[in-house]
Amino acid sequence: MELKKSPDGGWGWVIVLVSFFTQFLCYGSPLAVGVLYIEWLDAFGEGKGKTAWVGSLASGVGLLASPVCSLCVSSFGARTVTIFSGFMVAGGLMLSSFAPNIYFLFFSYGIVVGLGCGLLYTATVTITCQYFDDRRGLALGLISTGSSVGLFIYAALQRMLVEFYGLDGCLLIVGALALNILACGSLMRPLQSSDCPLPKRIVPEDLPDRYSIYNEKGKNREENMNILDKSYSSEEKCKSALANGDWKQESLLHKNPTVTHTKEPETYKKKVAEQTYFCKQLAKRKWQLYKNYCGETMALFKNKVFSALFIAILLFDIGGFPPSLLMEDVARSSNVKEEEFIMPLISIIGIMTAVGKLLLGILADFKWINTLYLYVATLIIMGLALCAIPFAKSYVTLALLSSILGFLTGNWSIFPYVTTKTVGIEKLAHAYGILMFFAGLGNSLGPPIVGWFYDWTQTYDIAFYFSGFCVLLGGFILLLAALPSWDTCNKQLPKPAPSIFLYKVASNV
Repeated sequence: MELKKSPDGGWGWVIVLVSFFTQFLCYGSPLAVGVLYIEWLDAFGEGKGKTAWVGSLASGVGLLASPVCSLCVSSFGARTVTIFSGFMVAGGLMLSSFAPNIYFLFFSYGIVVGLGCGLLYTATVTITCQYFDDRRGLALGLISTGSSVGLFIYAALQRMLVEFYGLDGCLLIVGALALNILACGSLMRPLQSSDCPLPKRIVPEDLPDRYSIYNEKGKNREENMNILDKSYSSEEKCKSALANGDWKQESLLHKNPTVTHTKEPETYKKKVAEQTYFCKQLAKRKWQLYKNYCGETMALFKNKVFSALFIAILLFDIGGFPPSLLMEDVARSSNVKEEEFIMPLISIIGIMTAVGKLLLGILADFKWINTLYLYVATLIIMGLALCAIPFAKSYVTLALLSSILGFLTGNWSIFPYVTTKTVGIEKLAHAYGILMFFAGLGNSLGPPIVGWFYDWTQTYDIAFYFSGFCVLLGGFILLLAALPSWDTCNKQLPKPAPSIFLYKVASNV
């Protein structure tokens, strides 16, 4: 099935609105988990590295499962996936309120909520890219600000709910709010071609034409028929044995031998043979699809920019994600008094991330701006800002660095744009799923590594030097790969043959 041309407006703005609120509701609590992180440290008495796994899993598991998430969105459509994932996020948050220990939170908050968020993120990005082409940067920037606004609001909301209702009550209320994702998902109308009818439902009469089952008559069919003949000969022996003990059965068997021994067995054998051919042919086609998927994956990694992109996103998330989770504890470890806090540092990161996503998304739409170089610049500046965190010993300097880090984290809004320009819109779901897998790996490893550094050294200094080095290294690797080959990547790629695993089932949505 071929999709309509991107309308760049109309119902697309409704898609942007509901995608914004979807990311707001699902990512608000996981991104503002730094508030809950301090409460879990006091409640369970575990180390900082182990406790940090809860928040890192919530952000990393969904990204680790991005290839699966992309396949689910391609197969079932954004609407179905969004509604199903809404139940996952809400259920996981409510289940976390009953957690007896930190290991239960690894499953309820880290895996269930994280996987639901990953599905929702893939669904919102994919359907937005389908509805927008010329204004894709602006649209992606708008929907990605939903998670940042959610971080800003949920940081203060969760702190207030913990004070009034305790940690358990906070998670129950936040989980109930996440149920509004179901309403957002119901408005995600799939973009389909109006003059292209849905594929005809497969019926038995169409099987020979569609799968060429009967083109393989001969040896395979004879083998199947021989097997069935053997089974029927044994069945006849059983019937004769029974007939020796019961004359009624014997008379019934001999009344109409043509019907009992010819028509029924022949009809049954024919049907079984047809189904056997169908299953064999279907298995061959499925295996071919898997081979094509692996072949397309290998072709993607032959692109130098794409290969550097997955290294950069891995290192970026290892080093760039921990501040949003640990900044509150960094301030407490630096002996910053609570009276000096005008606004939570996590809230500052959240609001500046929203500003960064919007502005960077708008910049990506300008033809004279090279989006890949813009992304590289955000990585290099962020690496320098991370290395400066150990020198910040007051609320003002921490707030300033939080603003810079938050704004630069807004480069998430242009990352799908960079991916699309690198591999083409036809391969976006496939390539983006692979890249998000490495991003999830970085998200899962970053905060625990920083927490372990603190447990070993009782300071965050070495941890953030390490984080800054990772981000800087990723930025320079991507820059070196992009310099000689970016012009070739911007050329129009030849349109590949339609992939059945992407569109065959999605057409039923």
